[in-house]
Amino acid sequence: MSLNPSTFETIVPSRHITFTLPINHHHLRVAVLDSPSAGAASPYFTAAMCVPPGRESDWIFSTFSGHLQLLLSSTTTSPISRLILIGNFPSSPHPTSYNSIYHPSSSAPLHQNLVPFLLGLTPKSTFLDDGEIPKVSILMYEDEVLRSSVLEICEGPCVGEMLVENVELESDGVREFRRWLRFKRMPNFVQSQMRIHPRNGLILENLDKMEFELDKGVLVPPYLGSMVAGISVISGFLNGRMAKGLRSKVLCLGVGGGSLLGFLSSQLDFEVVGVEEDEVVLEVGKRYFGLESDELISLIAEDGIKYVQRIAKSISEENLFHVVMVDLDSNDAVVGVCAPPVEFVKKSVLEATRDVLCKEGILIVNVIPSSKLCYEALICEFQEAFEELYEIVVGNGENFVLIATKSMIPNALDGTRTRSTFSDKLNSVVSTSFIDSTKKLSKTADTTFFK
Repeated sequence: MSLNPSTFETIVPSRHITFTLPINHHHLRVAVLDSPSAGAASPYFTAAMCVPPGRESDWIFSTFSGHLQLLLSSTTTSPISRLILIGNFPSSPHPTSYNSIYHPSSSAPLHQNLVPFLLGLTPKSTFLDDGEIPKVSILMYEDEVLRSSVLEICEGPCVGEMLVENVELESDGVREFRRWLRFKRMPNFVQSQMRIHPRNGLILENLDKMEFELDKGVLVPPYLGSMVAGISVISGFLNGRMAKGLRSKVLCLGVGGGSLLGFLSSQLDFEVVGVEEDEVVLEVGKRYFGLESDELISLIAEDGIKYVQRIAKSISEENLFHVVMVDLDSNDAVVGVCAPPVEFVKKSVLEATRDVLCKEGILIVNVIPSSKLCYEALICEFQEAFEELYEIVVGNGENFVLIATKSMIPNALDGTRTRSTFSDKLNSVVSTSFIDSTKKLSKTADTTFFK
């Protein structure tokens, strides 16, 4: 299919065009994406990125959703109106294993050679009347991945295609191995991850041939540790139950690989019910992340929001939960990574969630707000539905954790600093910095925000 050069003279929100560019006896793949929020008015800002060699088949660089997240997550001074990606033609239609040793980055000369071509893909309105040539900002993609090994690509009825892979990362000179679960609908976001260790300490040049053991005693994403730390708000109540030999019950909406469920069961001796909408995700968790269904962990394949609304109608007092944890995110690539989904924040859903909690129970929610205004609106919704609201700022520039109580908890924050059997156990498995940073939000409080 031939392209009309005039196609790229204007910005068309969310338009995504890919084509092949013959150059120097080989072919490059070019993708041009216009921002969904680009309006009719200029000035427009164009940026270009070279796909890292060897990663052309990764969903981040080969799909519309991956390109969109690259555009939306850019830290350029001006919002990107058009993003141009240029790279070698993918060797496979599916993600493949990767080793940075075999694919050194060499994008700078490529960019210099293609400057005239990039200008040809720049919106016409960016060329000024005085003849000045617009600048195309050159972006570099960098992450911590040194190697990756594809374990399985499968498809679920709800989340679509998903990828399980082992990766070797390097951060500040320190290397470690992890197991990742990513969804094609949001490939730039790691849905679940767990630390893994080479079996018998044997590290091979070929990552595909290495065998690993799971480290179930560590929660890798900082926000998961913060969610567990949020339980400290009712540590006094849970300590009283522990003293009586009673096991507390947690409902987890959103399972993924299941590291949180296993941690709550093995480290804090909770009875856990995990609800995940896609049964294939649960099977992946069992095969690759050590997820188990046993006397302490029950797994349910159902939409988490619908599950809460259903059981709230008939739940008995003895089956009420002491903690409900929500780790659900939006599945709309245009919205970007956002949690919880807007469907959860409806008044009827929040009330149903409150109804499945015991009197002293709490709701703990992972929050990734799209803006300060959205975060403040979310807080207002929670404060209307619940008695008290607490906040933990995770400190990674992305996540907050909100803790909502069904009833007033006297001296809740004092309980986080009072020695007890339960608080000692909690302090031994999560960072005390998260526990100590828990703060109560008043109705008129100005929340911390970093976007």
